[in-house]
Amino acid sequence: MRRIVLFAALLVGLLAAAAGTASILAGQKAPPITQVGVQVLGPQRLGPLPPVVHPPGNPPSSAKIQLGKELYFDPRLSADGTISCATCHDPALGWSDKGPTSEGIHGQFGGRRAPPVSNAAYSPLQFWDGRSPSLEDQAKGPIQNPIEMGNTHEAMIQTVSAIGAYQSEFKAVFGTGPITVDQVADAIAAFERTVVTTDSRFDRYARGDHNALTKLEKEGLEIFNGKAHCTGCHWGPYFSDGRFHNLGLPPKDPKNPDVGRYAVTKDHRDMGAFKTPTVRDAARRPPYLHDGSEKTLESLIDFYDKGGGKGPNLDPLMVPLGLARHEKAALVAFIKSLDSLNPEVADVKAPALRDLPH
Repeated sequence: MRRIVLFAALLVGLLAAAAGTASILAGQKAPPITQVGVQVLGPQRLGPLPPVVHPPGNPPSSAKIQLGKELYFDPRLSADGTISCATCHDPALGWSDKGPTSEGIHGQFGGRRAPPVSNAAYSPLQFWDGRSPSLEDQAKGPIQNPIEMGNTHEAMIQTVSAIGAYQSEFKAVFGTGPITVDQVADAIAAFERTVVTTDSRFDRYARGDHNALTKLEKEGLEIFNGKAHCTGCHWGPYFSDGRFHNLGLPPKDPKNPDVGRYAVTKDHRDMGAFKTPTVRDAARRPPYLHDGSEKTLESLIDFYDKGGGKGPNLDPLMVPLGLARHEKAALVAFIKSLDSLNPEVADVKAPALRDLPH
């Protein structure tokens, strides 16, 4: 009975989209739910990620990517040599950290969870509040943030420039001249654009391997697209709309609440709104939400099932869902099918300091 109801709902959506209705009404089988592009499933279909688009001003090369990888894992970019990009964006932790919020220099904690680096190449804006327009711009910020890497750009450049192997590598990639902050950021961003989920069991399913997902995971995909309304925000190959939403989370510090996107736009409609994270590799990086307040996928789904929190400016997409226990379990199973299998995401290991340039 449930499958009949779901099939009917897909027919209604396809009629609304005015695409392919004749064949459906003629009794032909409906297309796979990953290929349905009607409004209820979001403006873009779910599916494998397209190739990364590189900015014209920062074309990739193998030497630049290797240099960026070394800089990404090098704690010497921080003021005291203890914090690297990978400290808060650890490949072993889904390219994020153990949370709930991120620990920087001298044991200081920020107010937000580290967003994942994996697949960040597809995000039009960086940081939870979207204040950076590119990976290159984002890479510069943590270096001089007093509670992250705690350095200055000038001091960081002095450190890198004094390392002989780095001198040779920068010259090979960027030519003669002094090493600059922009070159450091360009190299890191070039490496980060290689951290892309090109292969997961979901991707194999979307490409036509119908045995790549279990029955429970396929049910979870249907619920993700349908009853749970996940594709209201988590749509397209990136599994994110790249936009900003207020989920109604109560502020941890009511006297100094995190205003989110409002700090950038000064638009009252953005008060308490944060960027939609990708669902890809989500099972690898608990806890969840911008403040790490939900510890597990199960508790996160319970949060959404209740319609989010009760704070002001709640996004209208946040509504109670009425999910049954087995539907929640199916959602968890489907999200786990989005774990990357390709080695450039799943198997990257942090090099020891002795293996970095000297």
